[in-house]
Amino acid sequence: MLEGRAEEIRVIEALLAEARSGGSGALVIKAAPGMGKSALLDYAAQAAGEAYVLRVAGVQMEAELPFAALHLLLRPVLGRLDTLPGPQAAALRGAFGLAEVTETDRFLVGLAALTLLSELAGERPLLCLIDDAQWLDHASVSALLFAARRLGSEGIALVVAARDDHEDVPTAGLHELRLHGLIREEAERLLDGRLPAHLRERVLKEADGNPLALIELSRAACESELEFGGPLPLTKRLREAFAGRVHRLPEPTRTMLAVAAAEDTGDLRIVLAAAGTLGIPADALEPAELAGLVRVTNGLVRFHHPLLRSAAYQGQPSSQRRAIHRALAGAVSSDRQAWHLAVAATGPDEQLADALERSAERARARSGYAAMAAAYERAAQLSADQKHQARRLAAAAGAASEAGQPSRAAELSTSAEQLTDDPLTLARLAEVRAAAAFDEGSPQQAARILIQGAARIAELAPQPAARMLVSASHNAWFAGATELSAEAARQLDRVALPPGNDLAGVTRGLALVLDGDLETGYPLVSDYLRQASPSSIEEQLTTAHSVFVAGRLDHALGLSASLAARCRAEGRIRLLPFVLDQLAYSQLLTGRHREARDNAADGLQIALDTGQAHHATGLRGILAWLAAVEGDEERCRAVAEDGVRFALAHSGRAVGLLATWALAMLDLTQGRDQAALDRLQARRRGSSHFSTRIVADEVEAAVRLGTPERVLEPLALFQRWTELSGEAWAGALAARCHALIHDSEEHFTRALDLHKLTDQPYEQARTHLAYGEWLRRRRRKAEARPHLRHAQEAFARLDARPWADRAAGELRATGEATLTRRHAAPGAQLTAQELQVVRLAATGATNRDIAAHLILSPRTVGQHLYKAFPKLGISSRTELARLDLDQL
Repeated sequence: MLEGRAEEIRVIEALLAEARSGGSGALVIKAAPGMGKSALLDYAAQAAGEAYVLRVAGVQMEAELPFAALHLLLRPVLGRLDTLPGPQAAALRGAFGLAEVTETDRFLVGLAALTLLSELAGERPLLCLIDDAQWLDHASVSALLFAARRLGSEGIALVVAARDDHEDVPTAGLHELRLHGLIREEAERLLDGRLPAHLRERVLKEADGNPLALIELSRAACESELEFGGPLPLTKRLREAFAGRVHRLPEPTRTMLAVAAAEDTGDLRIVLAAAGTLGIPADALEPAELAGLVRVTNGLVRFHHPLLRSAAYQGQPSSQRRAIHRALAGAVSSDRQAWHLAVAATGPDEQLADALERSAERARARSGYAAMAAAYERAAQLSADQKHQARRLAAAAGAASEAGQPSRAAELSTSAEQLTDDPLTLARLAEVRAAAAFDEGSPQQAARILIQGAARIAELAPQPAARMLVSASHNAWFAGATELSAEAARQLDRVALPPGNDLAGVTRGLALVLDGDLETGYPLVSDYLRQASPSSIEEQLTTAHSVFVAGRLDHALGLSASLAARCRAEGRIRLLPFVLDQLAYSQLLTGRHREARDNAADGLQIALDTGQAHHATGLRGILAWLAAVEGDEERCRAVAEDGVRFALAHSGRAVGLLATWALAMLDLTQGRDQAALDRLQARRRGSSHFSTRIVADEVEAAVRLGTPERVLEPLALFQRWTELSGEAWAGALAARCHALIHDSEEHFTRALDLHKLTDQPYEQARTHLAYGEWLRRRRRKAEARPHLRHAQEAFARLDARPWADRAAGELRATGEATLTRRHAAPGAQLTAQELQVVRLAATGATNRDIAAHLILSPRTVGQHLYKAFPKLGISSRTELARLDLDQL
């Protein structure tokens, strides 16, 4: 039993028990150096029993080699790659350099790793141990944590150990276990009376409960190699203790240890080859093994502790360290050779800089953007020419941005800008800074940066300039920044684009719509949509924005569903939060509430995993609105208020609009009409469906308060927009608004006629309810009942409880004593993910296909089906055919 770690062992044993029972879980152990993280991982490996055990440890190094740690972890099971879906297998082979590399979404590698681990766990439980995660390459960390957050029912236990003084391991959302120092009694038991009293007290004081320090400092004190000459940080004191142990070794052994420390993979073959170049015999490693400083197993040299590795390396003079790296360069190939030579370099070396640049581009092809950034940055440092240095720093900044390292990207951008006046390089840096601004939640700042960057290259490079200005226009729209939207349109008008390219026209149209000039702007947007035939995902995304601005809900629903399916099929995981936001929003507006909730929740989790705060806020707004409609006040407020604060703090008015609407909807369902109206009228006015759609709720609140005059202006804008769009759903809402304000039965009947032309069950039920209430107040109870009954049943199907209760109350007021009760749909008891799995399974998709689509493991998909079938009253996939899936 590890001293003082009984509770930690209990947690690990519970995790292993969960894996043995078919469940899965992840645990992150964080602590200072020497607290026993590795010892707990050793315990887990010993307690794993018959389970498979895969293990990897990070090593602090100069180079960053993409997916190096993940490759080491999965190397024993790479023979199973053929069991993966094609895109996932190709992603892993490319990431590990096992096949021709094609650029891919780095998060697809994480999904592929999850699927591969799931396949292995299908035979017996699997334990994955990740030690010193703070030193894993960034690509491996991203992939492993992406997989960890999607563990479900695979039989996998994943334990990650990391130092708590590093922020490079983003473990938010995973169960954390923090190790603290041993108490006095435990520390004394660990020392076990091996020191004289005066040294014992000093070691106890210096170690402060750190288990490694207790052992190593007591050993050094016994051997009279430790001087307690004043306070030192514990890490430095330990390094000194380790340095003393290294110093006692023969000189060839010390050099051999330094070679092993500099070769981060620990490959014995490489270590011996480099040592041979330096004239060090192979048996020089033996004294270090006998002293317990290193162990050699399976062809790898492993140090007893990372601080010992540091002591062995730093104990050599700088000239000897450079000689060691040159020797290692001769024993390795390609990327690793370039890095060893780069560490050994003492000045500019353009040939070496070129080699590192080639290494960076290979990393790009493998989606190893952090490695790409590191290689380009070091290449810049070795550049003899200032222009080359600036270009390489710019490339490093772009790679850091793609790797999700905005602070590093900003620093590299600043350094590059100080070295160049090249407009193309400066424009590239502008895109990097804009991407960081958007990801951090400031679309207005992003738009401003892009407009300034595009101005530099409008004549020199019109196509990149146009791309930047279109992106600026979209950012300005999200921020509600009218002036920036107009400026982007003005600049795009001056860019020489190929004939037939109408980006300038649609961008100008979007700016005019945002500014309220609907009569001029809307036709430009509409003309673009009539001619648009986008093929690439990027073109479809541009078109989708215009579709939503135009309010073409059927088109928006189809396009966003197609985009989501394409992103999943092609592994474009980073794009999914934006696409799922659009899909969920179109489903929300068309009354597909359950699908909207599923997609918004899915998109939110991916946005959080991929660091996209802006999209996360929009998705939270959708979930908050749905919670309000369902009458869940606590959940609505918890989600929406965070969204409103984020939008205000980052000038993202448009992204905060949904959260504001959700809170107003909550007020409306709870009878707080004044609060609802005040909240809605405090928003910034807009003239697309994003804002005009809200007018229907604004009108209802005002009419119920007896102050219809307060909404005449926004209703007039809505009416103008509706007439220009010609959309039946908008006409129905506008007619309902006029019916409420003008007390007009004619408008009610027109609204219901228009509802028949479009599939919007929630809005249709709202109109039936409003008309039924109007009829009941006029004592036309018999006429009111069918409308109220329709509303009550529709709201019940949508789980819109406050609205269903309101309709039921109105029905009782008409004298209908017994309400028609709707039987619960067969899928009512399904969880959101079970419902998604069942619907996909009904199409004939295999578990592996469904897993790839939903970014889960195949075994988790199987578990969802196992739980769903009894709830549906069936026992096999073939019986799904007899179910009405539209009613699930």
